[in-house]
Amino acid sequence: MLDMKNKKPKLRLPTLPKGKFSEIDLLKKTEHYIKRIGQMQDAMMAEQKKGILVVLQGMDASGKDGTVKKVFSGINPSGINVHSFKVPTEEEFAHDFLWRIHSKVPGKGKIGVFNRSHYEDILVPYVHNLANDQILEKRLIDINNFESLLRNNNIIVLKFYLHISQDEQRRRFTKRMKNQKKFWKFSKKDIHESKLWAKYMEAYEIIFKKCPGWNIIPSDNKHYRNYMISKTICETMKKCNFQYPKTFKS
Repeated sequence: MLDMKNKKPKLRLPTLPKGKFSEIDLLKKTEHYIKRIGQMQDAMMAEQKKGILVVLQGMDASGKDGTVKKVFSGINPSGINVHSFKVPTEEEFAHDFLWRIHSKVPGKGKIGVFNRSHYEDILVPYVHNLANDQILEKRLIDINNFESLLRNNNIIVLKFYLHISQDEQRRRFTKRMKNQKKFWKFSKKDIHESKLWAKYMEAYEIIFKKCPGWNIIPSDNKHYRNYMISKTICETMKKCNFQYPKTFKS
């Protein structure tokens, strides 16, 4: 069962990369990966055999928007769709929790990015006690079956958790409040949710344990975050060996 009462979160993974690294080197490599992702996506769109779903999860201010803006900047806009999942509408709430998700999955030839995803339907109910353990356990099973269905239909699922420290989150919140161009992103709700940090870490631990396939990305440094995510996506696409259709011979 999901009950983790009286247990301290075990999510003690680093939020910064181990060892020293050159930001200039990271930027160069990231730009290379971004360019290659764009090139391979063109071939993927022409081939029409596979699609890619990129799931981005993380605490507020973890860099999900920044990741989308940077990592996918080299892609033809016609080959990518980005969707964010907010609080369910009345119509969405009347259906099963995956109903609104499935219609946003990319088709073959396209990359789809979920900036927050179906995992919110585990996180929010768990943290705010809106559903019991039995319901959440069933949802985790449904999610695994859903992602298996996608893979069985040639949709590659890449899941990234952008792992930041609570101190880094506070620094980013402060910057948002002082920066006119970023202040619109700030909400008093963010502060409230930050106070529930330990509970969110419990929820993520459950998700990582029950739903395999996560890439946990140290994200206190945005350059390293972008490098790791672009590298992972690029290497995954290389393995697919996307090919343009052969031309007709005269």
